[in-house]
Amino acid sequence: MSDSELEWSRTDRAKAAAKLMVGWVALLWLLEVVDVISGHALDGLGITPREPSELLDVVPAAFIHFGFAHVAANSVPLLVMGFLAALGGIRRFAAVCLVVIVADGLGVWLVAPAHTNTAGASGLIFGLFGFLLVSGFVERRPLGVLVGLLIGAIWGGSILLGLSPLQTGVSWQGHLIGLAAGVGAAFWFRRRPVEPRAIQG
Repeated sequence: MSDSELEWSRTDRAKAAAKLMVGWVALLWLLEVVDVISGHALDGLGITPREPSELLDVVPAAFIHFGFAHVAANSVPLLVMGFLAALGGIRRFAAVCLVVIVADGLGVWLVAPAHTNTAGASGLIFGLFGFLLVSGFVERRPLGVLVGLLIGAIWGGSILLGLSPLQTGVSWQGHLIGLAAGVGAAFWFRRRPVEPRAIQG
């Protein structure tokens, strides 16, 4: 394969990742607009812990927010981290997101305080942070390590703050579970090095 073909491949992958994440974030804003117009009818798709019927909301809760400020706070980190994670392949990215969203939602359903309603993309954001932070080290890819260190430098302080139980109105449990799920996904979906073929001489 020529250098130009490789470059086109990288370009196409970047375009696909960018379109996916712009569409994802646009969907979150659209859903919040619908929520406001409907008198916050979508807020009920958040997760109320240990209610059997609420298991149906494990996935939808990751797309619902409590106000435009909530969506705005999640938009940039989701856009950037999602784009970087999707550069490694859309299928793998989709699998990582599904694992994080489901694990995070189930964890919130199990351990969140009673009589609370948890929703938002922050659990996924913490998961993508964990995934990007360690996947380069797990796969021994220098560029991946550099990306992880950069992401850690930019958002590490906010991530640590989001894990504090002292914050009110924030699901630190969801953040912690999302982070752990993202780290686990980095090991689960790691790329194996291609073994060189043995050729007899």
